Amino acid sequence: MSEIPQPEDIYRRTKEEGRRRLERPILEMVSTALAAGFDIVAGVVALALVTTQLEPLVGKNAAHVFGSIAFGIGFVFLVVGRGELFTENFLVPVAGLDRRRGSSWLNLAKLWTTSPLFNVLGGLIIILILSVHEVLPSGTAKTLAENGDRIHAHSTLSLFVSAIFAGALITAMTWFVEGQASMLVRVVVAWVAGALLALGNFNHVIVITLELIFGYRLGSHFGWTFIPGNFLLAAAGNMLGGLGLVTLNRLTQGKQGERKRASA
Repeated sequence: MSEIPQPEDIYRRTKEEGRRRLERPILEMVSTALAAGFDIVAGVVALALVTTQLEPLVGKNAAHVFGSIAFGIGFVFLVVGRGELFTENFLVPVAGLDRRRGSSWLNLAKLWTTSPLFNVLGGLIIILILSVHEVLPSGTAKTLAENGDRIHAHSTLSLFVSAIFAGALITAMTWFVEGQASMLVRVVVAWVAGALLALGNFNHVIVITLELIFGYRLGSHFGWTFIPGNFLLAAAGNMLGGLGLVTLNRLTQGKQGERKRASA
C-alpha cells in the first residue's frame, strides 16, 4: 500500500504542474477549457436524467440526492480526461508562478481569461445540441428548467456566500487530486467533490452558468441578464473562496513542510 503523501510532497507536485500549465501555448489552454465545458454539461445532464427518472418513485428530495451522485460523473470525466475548469486554475498555477518573471504573471492572466470563457463556450455548444426538441427523454427539459428557476430564486447574498464555498471546495479538490499518483483515488475525490457541489447547488461559476443557460433554453422564468450577472458574482465569490481560503493556506502548509524537511 502506498504511503499517504505529505503536504510538502503535494506542494512539490502542484508546483511542477503549475509551471507546466503556465508555459503551455494558448491553443492547449483553449482545448482543455473547451473539453471541461463538455465534461460539466455531461454531469448536468446525468443529474437531470437521474432526477427525472427517480422523482416519481422516491420523491423530489431523494431523487436530487441520487442525481447529485450522478453529477459527479462530470468531475470524473474532468480529472481523467485532463480538462480544466476555471476554478482548478487557482491553486495549481499560483503554486507554479515565478514571481520574478513578468511573463509568468502574463501567462497567469491569460489562463484566467481563457479558461472561463472557453469553459462556457464548450458547454454552450453541447447545450445547443441537447436542447433540440426530443433529444433528451421526456420530462428532462422540465427538470432542467425548474433547476434554473430554483437557482434564480436565491438572494444575491446567498448566491455570493454559496460561491465562496464552491470556490473553496473545488480548489481543495485540486490539492487532493494533484497530491495523488493513484488514478483511482483521484477519481473518488473528484466524484465526491462533484456530488457535494451538486447536492448543495453551490454557486460554481461554470457549473451554475451552464445550468442557467440550459434552463433558459428550456423554459426557465428569468431574464437572460441574470446569467452574466451571476457569472460575475460567482467568479468573485469563487476567487475569494479558492484563493483566500484554500490556496493561501495549502501553499503555506506545503512550504512549511518543505522547509522542515530541508532543515532535518
